[in-house]
Amino acid sequence: MAADEARLGAERDAILAALRPVVEGLAATFGPVCEVVLHDYRRPEASVIAVAGSVTGRSVGGAMSEIGMRMLARGEEAQNELNQLTRTRTGTLVKSSTMPLRDSTGAVFGALCVNIDAGAVGQAHALLGALAGLGTGPAADPPATTFGNDIGSVVDAVIDAHPLRRHRGWAQLDRAERLRLFRDLEASGVFAVRRSVEQVASRLGISRASAYSYLSQARNGEPAENEAGPPHPPAAPGARSRSGTPNTSADPAPPGGPA
Repeated sequence: MAADEARLGAERDAILAALRPVVEGLAATFGPVCEVVLHDYRRPEASVIAVAGSVTGRSVGGAMSEIGMRMLARGEEAQNELNQLTRTRTGTLVKSSTMPLRDSTGAVFGALCVNIDAGAVGQAHALLGALAGLGTGPAADPPATTFGNDIGSVVDAVIDAHPLRRHRGWAQLDRAERLRLFRDLEASGVFAVRRSVEQVASRLGISRASAYSYLSQARNGEPAENEAGPPHPPAAPGARSRSGTPNTSADPAPPGGPA
């Protein structure tokens, strides 16, 4: 088993090493409106191992975005996510393509991402359209994505984007709503990040023991005491995600139930 892990580790390292010059080459080909980022998902908190160009402000050692968390959560079912329009927290319109990297077993362990400054391209398009006398209608506002070097800010952004946040403060959620939140965060890949359980507990104003209890219920498909209707389908349990990446947040739960 240890020999297999070592072989897969060396194989993944070789794939990433082979892609490093591709990162520079793609960014140089498409020019200053392009950014190319290479991710190693074995280190979610510092997944960026190579970057060329500057569209999202990423740097080596930076964290994955919500897009990466989502892909990591899908594991072996992850597919290319191409030409997705999103917006950075500073307002830059970005067209983003994320392509998962797989080893010889089919497990996802990283991703190659290409980000295009769609705002700059859009301005050029509008100028050409105006010169040609072509009208332009209002474009739909794309969702915001946190591209940062701090994984904590990315986790916070995923939590704050949840629909429950729009109606009341986190402290006002009942047990059923907290369980729904934990299910959705598990599906989005948040709990693959180290110490994310403690971070969510702090945001909700609950104890660490309570947070682990909610996470266990979410993974096992258990309903909350006051939750009406049938339970949601269970999230994928286990010490490892479907991608084969260790679930670093799945530490043994501390003794005691919800506070």
